[in-house]
Amino acid sequence: MLLSVLACLDTGGNDKDGGDGVHCSQPNADTILIKGPTLRPAASVLTPVRTLTTSSANPPPSSASSADDSTFFAAQPPDISNHYTIFPKTLPQGPPPASSFDISVPNLRREFLALQGLVHPDKYPSGAAKQRAEALSARINDAYRTLSDPLSRAQYLLAFQHGIDVTSEDGAKRHPQDPETLMQVLEIQEAIEEAQDEATILELKTENEERVRHTVRALGEAIDRGDVDEAVRKCVRLRFWYNIRDALREWEPGKEIRLVH
Repeated sequence: MLLSVLACLDTGGNDKDGGDGVHCSQPNADTILIKGPTLRPAASVLTPVRTLTTSSANPPPSSASSADDSTFFAAQPPDISNHYTIFPKTLPQGPPPASSFDISVPNLRREFLALQGLVHPDKYPSGAAKQRAEALSARINDAYRTLSDPLSRAQYLLAFQHGIDVTSEDGAKRHPQDPETLMQVLEIQEAIEEAQDEATILELKTENEERVRHTVRALGEAIDRGDVDEAVRKCVRLRFWYNIRDALREWEPGKEIRLVH
């Protein structure tokens, strides 16, 4: 390239190709123009540096603030003095007579599921903590099953508050029913055994469910007013209607049934 430029200068400034692609021209005596390949600087590549910053205004959560519900629940277990104290949101006043015999079963179930979600044994590692969780979970299950059904709820209240066990083997003898009720039970049993089709069984089911509703209402009223003797009679009667309900569910043509009190 240098030789080409010198050759161009030797020509006295006339337009001439100096070789190597260099073109020289001299429009006047004082100016020399050199045209050739354009040299471009290499593009620089900048590598960004990523930095991590931690704002002092938002520190990472501490272990105390991120403790899960199961840890909190283990520190504050429910009051298991009785079935009612386990569900303080649904049953804040405790058992009758401070509260009504009737309870909201949907609300009870929601609180039951929330409690089980906190104390479920799978949340705890093997060892003493898991064993305590299993025992508490079983206790909550038992309380929920008992209170969610009117018959088992009444039986629990009679035993817990008055020491009366209507579920014992001699319960029917210790708490006999009136002859009219016993005669009605025998007639229903005979009707179930003689039934020949589903339509008859459906009719018997409808009649029995009405007896259940009527007896539950009378039982609740007796418990609410503190009439223990009447509550016992209604509880024993309700056990008969529950047994008839089970017999109707298990009905088969010609099958003999036996109502167990």
